[in-house]
Amino acid sequence: MTGSPVDRLADALAKLPGIGRKTALRLAFSLVDDGRLSEELAAVLSETARNVHECPLCRNLTLDPVCEVCGNGSRSRSICVVHTSADMRSIEDTGLFRGTYFVLHGSLAPLDGVGPAELGIPALLERVAGVQAQEVILALDSTTEGEATCAYIARALESLGVPVTRLARGLPPGALVEYADALTLSQALKGRSRV
Repeated sequence: MTGSPVDRLADALAKLPGIGRKTALRLAFSLVDDGRLSEELAAVLSETARNVHECPLCRNLTLDPVCEVCGNGSRSRSICVVHTSADMRSIEDTGLFRGTYFVLHGSLAPLDGVGPAELGIPALLERVAGVQAQEVILALDSTTEGEATCAYIARALESLGVPVTRLARGLPPGALVEYADALTLSQALKGRSRV
């Protein structure tokens, strides 16, 4: 592999989830061929990198001091815990959940140095207690890591006396919340069960 700009761009694009080498090369050539698109993408990426930050309440990504959901005073006191902001967006798009969220930005992975502090679990516990949450919904991926993270959070929340539920098994094992369709997510939210 050479160090040409197109190859370096393709290498960078291939680091994105779901983008293989062939797709990365197609994207790289498209960007190089269309200078205006390249400039627009560069400007948007630069602005995003400079201005997007975590909401101090829920850890969702936002441009504002707090995210749009946390800033909406009409939301219920239920908290839905998700792995990523993309998962949050998928659940929000169903229109069925009217509470707030907490974004972990990952799963417990002690061998990789990802423990409760890195996921913000102490902040989650403070938030649940501070808002006197009516319910905590664990909407985490049905993977081994997701299951372990669910179990850890459920145990940590026991002392607060808040009902803890998780999405129903409408999501197949190994499924990622972000890629579930609206019907599957709707059924999973409606059929959630107590942990």
